[in-house]
Parts: sequence; structure tokens; C-alpha cells
Amino acid sequence: MTSPMAISRDTAVGPEARLSWILSGLAGMVGAVAFLHSAGYFVTFMTGNTERAVVGHFGEPAGKEVAPGASPWAALALMGSFLLGVVIASICRRKYWSNHPHGATVVTTIALALAGSIDIALSGWSSADVNFYPILLIAFALGALNTAFTKKEETYIPLSYVTGTLVKLGQGIERHLCGGGTRYDWLCYLLLLGSFSLGGAIGAFIGVVITGPQVLLLAAVFSFGATIFTFTHTERQTVFG
Repeated sequence: MTSPMAISRDTAVGPEARLSWILSGLAGMVGAVAFLHSAGYFVTFMTGNTERAVVGHFGEPAGKEVAPGASPWAALALMGSFLLGVVIASICRRKYWSNHPHGATVVTTIALALAGSIDIALSGWSSADVNFYPILLIAFALGALNTAFTKKEETYIPLSYVTGTLVKLGQGIERHLCGGGTRYDWLCYLLLLGSFSLGGAIGAFIGVVITGPQVLLLAAVFSFGATIFTFTHTERQTVFG
């Protein structure tokens, strides 16, 4: 007997799922770029930033050097920026684009383009690393992106929350093994994890080829492409279908 929690094939690999893979890949790519071209700041890993924000105030163990990106205040700023991105995108969704996924990617694209432009103004076109202020904008962009899939004012597909994805993946595997579900109960989360990882690999490859400001602008271009795809993939069906 199938569990009421079982995930259908259309939910696991249908149009909305395929769109989530693209946006999750975008999140992975942007996160990798920010990590490689900064002092080791995490713009997708808010669990780690929370621990840094707390532990950092107690100092480092004796004989251990402080990592450049491990400042507790930097971690708090990244958390605040990510949170602000969620709030602003959610307000815009409520007022301007109710249930339109492409709206979140518009905010993401604008924030990434601003981050790249500001970094060029601060450090020039050929700077190897990205300054901290553009990194805050990147965290803002990813906070906004995580509001793309929302029902009843709650996100139901968190694009960069890999910890939660792994938990759901494990629970789906257990349901399948115990006869309470199907392979789609875990396949959807495995594909979401894979898309985020692939995006990270693409970001890492790009990050070793071009400089920090350049890669931010390229990320903005990819985000714009994801916006166009999101609009044509979902909105056109709503308007014309």
C-alpha cells in the first residue's frame, strides 16, 4: 500500500521539478563562485554561518589560525543579507507577482549584476577576488532565489538547503525500502542534490578560468537566462494556456 506521503512521478520529474533543477544548479554555481573568489565566505551555508557567528566570539583553539572568512561579524552580516533577500522577494511576491517563480529570479539577476558592477568599481575588471560588499549582495540574491517555489506563503522547494534535501533523501529511501513509497520518494531529492552539485562544479570550473568580477557578471547572465526560461516554462502556460 502506498503511503499518503508518497511522491508522484509528475512531482518528482515533472515540469516544476525540472525547473527546480535549473534554479538549484544556479544556486550551486553562484555559491561556488563566491567561495572561490572570496576569503572563504559561504553564501548558501547559513547553518555554518550561524555556528561561525556564535563560536567566533569565543576565539580559536590555541595554536590554530583564524580563517579569513571566519569572522563572526561577517557571518552575521551574511545571514542578515540572506534573510533580507528572502523578505524583499517575499514582499514583492505578495504585492507584484503572486505565485510567479520568475519574479524571484529577477531579483536574483539584479542583485548579481549589481554585485559584479560594484566589485568592478572597487577593484577593477581583472581583480582575482571579490570584495565583501558584493559578497553580501550575492547572499541577498540567493535568499531571494530560495523564494521561487512558494505555496501558502511558505517555500516548499528550498533550492540551496542541502542539509534538508539530504534528510528528505534519506527519509524517501527508507519509505521505499520499507514498502511505504516508491523510487520517486527519493529520486526527486537526489536529482535536486545532483543539480546543485553540478552547478557548483560549473561554478568552480568558471572560477578558475576568469576573475572574480567577470564571473559575477557571467553569473548574472546565467541568472537572466534562468529568468527567461522560468517565464517561458511556467508563465506562458498560465497566460496562454
